[in-house]
Amino acid sequence: MLYAIISVLIVSLISLIGVFAFAIKEEKLKKTLLLLVSFSAGALLGGAFFHLLPEATEEIGFEKVALYTLIGLILFFILEKFIRWRHCHVVTSENHPHPIGYMNLVGDAVHNFIDGTIIAAAYIISLPLGLTTTLAVILHEVPQEIGDFGILLHAGFKKKRALLFNFLSALFALIGCLATFALDQFIENLSLFLIPFAAGGFIYIAGADLIPELKKERGFNKSFFQLIALLLGIVLMFSLKFLE
Repeated sequence: MLYAIISVLIVSLISLIGVFAFAIKEEKLKKTLLLLVSFSAGALLGGAFFHLLPEATEEIGFEKVALYTLIGLILFFILEKFIRWRHCHVVTSENHPHPIGYMNLVGDAVHNFIDGTIIAAAYIISLPLGLTTTLAVILHEVPQEIGDFGILLHAGFKKKRALLFNFLSALFALIGCLATFALDQFIENLSLFLIPFAAGGFIYIAGADLIPELKKERGFNKSFFQLIALLLGIVLMFSLKFLE
């Protein structure tokens, strides 16, 4: 439990990274963010296919894993479609507008709560799975939190207030983590359901939110480097299997 709480707190602290991003020129930041988005998409896919799904399949079998993964995909779709959970990783601008600040904070709090449950469930199963899952979430959170900070500034928040509210939203990951450990005491094999559910969420985020952002860039050079970053994210998660 201690490792999970430390991991979630580290993930929450990433919400403060936004202030450093705005010392970078907008054009350079946009290019960097898209590479980070590519890398995080690869990390999420690698985390799902090389770590979460194999671990769950070994414990409960392929059919249940397939079912729970599909449930994860559908629930993440429902969250985004009907609760309007915004999950874009590009800083808001005239050419890339976003919904206003408080709606973004609510959606981000839901997203962070789920991150906390995913990390806790992974640690309940094993320390190596918890560490690799945390890394996948961290790589995904860096561009996400930069984007969230930009949205709050665009909505009229002062920098200090934007940082505070973004950090408070990030702390919902800790609530999700603690809730998962509490419920695991009463619901048998809860973590074994949450792991393929998390894999479905990772696959959905990468496929429905991140990769579509990359498809907006059509230049060969940009597309090539995005592909390289995507593959590096996958290779990183695959290489971590040898550390388990």
